Amino acid sequence: MASTSGATLVARELSFSHGRTPVLEQISLVVAPGHRLGVVGANGVGKSTLLRILAGQLRPDRGTVTTQPPHAAVGYLPQEPERRAGETVIDFLVRRTGVAAASAELDVATAELGSSDPEAHERYDIALQHWLDLGGADLEQRSGEVWAELGLPERLLHQDMTTLSGGQAARVSLAATLLARFDVFLLDEPTNDLDFDGLARLEAFVTGLRAGALIVSHDRAFLQRCITGVIELDEHHRTASFYDGGWDAYEAERAVAREHAEEAYAGYSGTKAELEDRVRRQRQWADKGLATAKKRPPDNDRVRRGATIERTEKQASKVRISERALTRLDVVEKPWEGWQLHLEIARAPRSGDVVARLVGAVVERGGFTLGPVDLQIGWAERVAITGPNGAGKSTLLAALLGRVPLAAGERWLGPGVVVGEIDQARAQLAGAPGASLLDAFMAASGIAVLSEARSLLAKFGLTGGHVGRPSASVSPGERTRAVLALLMARGVNCLVLDEPTNHLDLPAIEQLEQALGTYDGTLLLVTHDRRLLETVHVDRRITVDGGRVTG
Repeated sequence: MASTSGATLVARELSFSHGRTPVLEQISLVVAPGHRLGVVGANGVGKSTLLRILAGQLRPDRGTVTTQPPHAAVGYLPQEPERRAGETVIDFLVRRTGVAAASAELDVATAELGSSDPEAHERYDIALQHWLDLGGADLEQRSGEVWAELGLPERLLHQDMTTLSGGQAARVSLAATLLARFDVFLLDEPTNDLDFDGLARLEAFVTGLRAGALIVSHDRAFLQRCITGVIELDEHHRTASFYDGGWDAYEAERAVAREHAEEAYAGYSGTKAELEDRVRRQRQWADKGLATAKKRPPDNDRVRRGATIERTEKQASKVRISERALTRLDVVEKPWEGWQLHLEIARAPRSGDVVARLVGAVVERGGFTLGPVDLQIGWAERVAITGPNGAGKSTLLAALLGRVPLAAGERWLGPGVVVGEIDQARAQLAGAPGASLLDAFMAASGIAVLSEARSLLAKFGLTGGHVGRPSASVSPGERTRAVLALLMARGVNCLVLDEPTNHLDLPAIEQLEQALGTYDGTLLLVTHDRRLLETVHVDRRITVDGGRVTG
């Protein structure tokens, strides 16, 4: 059940820096009941930082965050939920919904009731109401209902969070979101790793919210369906612009604003160039007249000499007028061009006609069985693999590529097949413990020259501040960019993409779409990005469901 909160969150002139590097500059916003605001901007621009400040997890350098009423519950649901060793799924749900913290506060307040503190009863009343508002009283009952609706086995409730697959963890995070009863929701990439059914449930929940919500997402179809306005973070000025209306209105208004800005700058540049040219010509004429006036006429004609001096003074006056017009010209800044990704997937020589084949193949993983599968992938074939979370899509890819043993059947990978891969975990850049992103990239790419590796990573917006950090500490979006850089570094003829748009910003997603449009090798694509599936041409679709493969 969605919150019925009437709470409003107000941020005024928030500024935040990492050391001397500004991240956010004077950000002001209001999230009122019923507002569903999408937060967009390039990777690293500070979207997650903004949400963490609003949630009280980070303290801004300047500015304030307030809620009305003051005790409103602001819930931050991050893009990569923390999986704590020893924490069961049910404990995770209690913590993620805020009920665990509210219960702890209620326990403290209850223990203080017997004290002589006159404010103890008031604190108890506030803590009890907070626990009730978050749904603590009926969380167990509601958990069972949501769990059944999502089709998750009951045994998972008592399983350690660290043992879940990516798809299972995504469903558990979705369950926590559906169970939450915050007064204001801060959702950071809530669509990542969700299948089509999960996306539909999330969209129904978000559009049914009476509470306000601030949502960071790069899923264009989700934004198009769900949001009522857009907050765009500017990576150059570190400020924010607000666009009222849905996603389509934002794209249209932004395009118009860009066009007007370019027209205004073109007009300013043209006028400035014209005035500068006029000043230059008038100065030349004035200088020439002055030189002539200094010369004594051959016939010592004073009248002629006086007329020359008068013309020179008039020309100097025109110069001053033009110079004043130039200084009074309102300066129009050139529309800023941010970092642009130009992705080209390096090609290897073509492989044989048959890239991969499975005959009666069976894969067994714990209690899950995939197959038997009969499947053949041909050269330059473009195949989309779809299905619900946990159905076996990633397992099918692993079986095709020889990454998992077969319990039965046969597998054949064609000669000359060179695989380039983006996996869900971006594991190619895991590197040794503590290894920098640069070290991990050089090891994975085979680039031995330090300057070449740095130069290629810089093309993907990964500069000195990123590449020297431990690979495990960079953001998911930055990690994905580095994996894209690998595709430019190594020639491939079989591209395997498993949820490639997760954590990518919108410009990078659009560049990936363009690169896939010109790529002429074999493509295996697993994605729940509906816009990507609409944009990228595929020859056929394969469906995986319950370990069975069709199509």
